[in-house]
Amino acid sequence: MKHSLSRVLLGATAVAATALALTGCAGGPNAGGGAGGKSLVVDASFDLKTADPNREYETTGSIVAKALYQTLLTFNGSDVTKPVDGLASYEMNADNTVMTLTMKGGAKFSDGSEVTVDDAVFSLQRVQGVKGNPSFLLDGVKVEKTGDKTLTLTSAKPNPALPYILPNPALSVVNQKVVAKNGGTSDANDKAEAFLNGESAGSGPYTLESFDAAKQVVFKANPNYQGDKPAYSRVVLRNVEGPTQKLNVEKGESQVALDLNPDQVAELSGSKVKIESNASRYMIFLLLNQDPAVNKLTSNPDFVKAFKLGVDYDKIVDLAGKGSVRPGGVVPSLFDGSLKAADGTQRDVAAAKAALAKSGYAGEKITLNFPNDITVQGLSLQNVAESVQAQLAEVGITVQLAPAPVATELDAYRNGKETVGLWYWGPDFPDPSNYLVFSPGELVGLRAGWKAGADDAVTKAATAAAAATGSDRASAYGDWQKQLNASGPFIPLLQPAQNVVMAPSVSSVTTNPVWTVDLALIK
Repeated sequence: MKHSLSRVLLGATAVAATALALTGCAGGPNAGGGAGGKSLVVDASFDLKTADPNREYETTGSIVAKALYQTLLTFNGSDVTKPVDGLASYEMNADNTVMTLTMKGGAKFSDGSEVTVDDAVFSLQRVQGVKGNPSFLLDGVKVEKTGDKTLTLTSAKPNPALPYILPNPALSVVNQKVVAKNGGTSDANDKAEAFLNGESAGSGPYTLESFDAAKQVVFKANPNYQGDKPAYSRVVLRNVEGPTQKLNVEKGESQVALDLNPDQVAELSGSKVKIESNASRYMIFLLLNQDPAVNKLTSNPDFVKAFKLGVDYDKIVDLAGKGSVRPGGVVPSLFDGSLKAADGTQRDVAAAKAALAKSGYAGEKITLNFPNDITVQGLSLQNVAESVQAQLAEVGITVQLAPAPVATELDAYRNGKETVGLWYWGPDFPDPSNYLVFSPGELVGLRAGWKAGADDAVTKAATAAAAATGSDRASAYGDWQKQLNASGPFIPLLQPAQNVVMAPSVSSVTTNPVWTVDLALIK
């Protein structure tokens, strides 16, 4: 995972501000929201660093940036299979190397000035120039103004994923004049972050009332926003740990809780709150090391086959709770090019035992490595590992669990030293090309000891998928995953649920795998 791991880890270990979890804290649900306005309190576990949209690349940072700014392209609600117009419309050339964006006009910044093509060009160049966490999103892309209302993004090589990258809130358009006046530049000399941590310079549905990265962020409605007005004129986003989030939403101290784990959600059954559980963007998987120097058995094709056939996928999804799903391949079910669960390997104990006998396995202990001090959407990897251990025992494979702190285990994973690893992948953008790293010789492939040239069929399918365009992309990525399922060393297990708990006063919350939740769409 390129940058995503840091996003997950920070969210899992964020320290809540205890004072905010207490009743009567500043910005509670009854706080004033302006004349005739309504206020909303949302509890989350922060991994927040900045309110500067062109520097943020954390889960909470994306929520903040989405509320304050707009992007050139966006997604409609929770659907990330098709980018739609935001501040601009777009066209791609035939070989996916040039994107032409045309500003739609009509949008205004919070100071009332018009959003222009110059603001868009400055913002994207600023993302590249400040060299922050999201800068890699535009690696190899030249951004330039080509008309009064147009800009072009030219890629050094075909980049069909670019329309799926541009909706990321880190690529938000900022007010060039305001940002430049306060130290903003499009290079490493930029000094505008401090200003943007105190005042927003965007065209989004909200403006920034106050910002405290450790405690809370307060938003107020932007009177110059040209889109549909949000239902709440004031929103308080608070940093609160999961157990207290549960208590707060039950008692009415907050209206939305974003970070409850499956056990906490189950405890709410029978209460008056409403719960939405949908598959998250994270994909939990097993890898079997293909380097014989690490383990001769896990690099044996028959043993890999036995391992795949021995896993009870339905039980693992049940373990993860309501809203969790099983992806058919490494690409999550939310994304274009994903496979149905039926396309994945299905459990077959008899076939697993036959393959195991053919492999020459003689009861040796097989080590399963995983980090035991983090969770994925509140789900403990320890629970998943124990379930896999019990299931494989039924087919005759003895699995020895080897949990370790992530700070220790991460090096072994990255250096390709784990025998069997249990990990997860959080995408950098919602496009299937983000998963080609699971191919031989690529980033995650190498972590499984799967070197370039190790599997010509998978490599050929990956090359075809990367080159596919338009409507052919989904089928090409499906074919690649089917080949990966058949002969690769990876076992996609599940996508844990994203749980959102709402007070009775809230009718709906729209989640999205890129920015988690759009505060302006909460009704």
